[in-house]
Amino acid sequence: MSHNPPSQPPPWGQPPAPGGPSPYVPPTPQPERPKWARKRILIPAALTLFFIGIVAGSDGETKTDTAASKKAAPAATVTATVTATPAPAATETVTAEPEPAPTVTKTKTVRVTVAPAAGGSDDDGGSGGSTYYANCTEVRAAGAAPIRTGDPGYGSHLDRDGDGVACE
Repeated sequence: MSHNPPSQPPPWGQPPAPGGPSPYVPPTPQPERPKWARKRILIPAALTLFFIGIVAGSDGETKTDTAASKKAAPAATVTATVTATPAPAATETVTAEPEPAPTVTKTKTVRVTVAPAAGGSDDDGGSGGSTYYANCTEVRAAGAAPIRTGDPGYGSHLDRDGDGVACE
């Protein structure tokens, strides 16, 4: 003997009641709109575009068809006269060579100022000697670049990175 317990409702709820739209039946097709409904939109739109094209294509001048404008205009008569021309004379080509440009020599004067020795002594105790340069342009003009510590003309104001070599 088998015993079947009474059926219990599922834990997620009751199934939907039949009578509503079934998901297994395709929807009914909509009735087709009459063909004239498209025409009442397309025809006025086409006419509007046609008139816009005519206005855009016109050159702005009004043209009238009157009897005066239909008369034939007098035609111009063209008469051609041919005259014999003599043969061109022989031409001679002359090539001119340009004169050489004069050489310009520029002279640059460099003034080297000498600072007085500190303390009145002439020893090379790190002052760089008796030669003094205000900037590296003067050093390069004198042909003394680069200057190292102890060389005449060396100054800490000429050595940017402080490595002992000025105007490098």
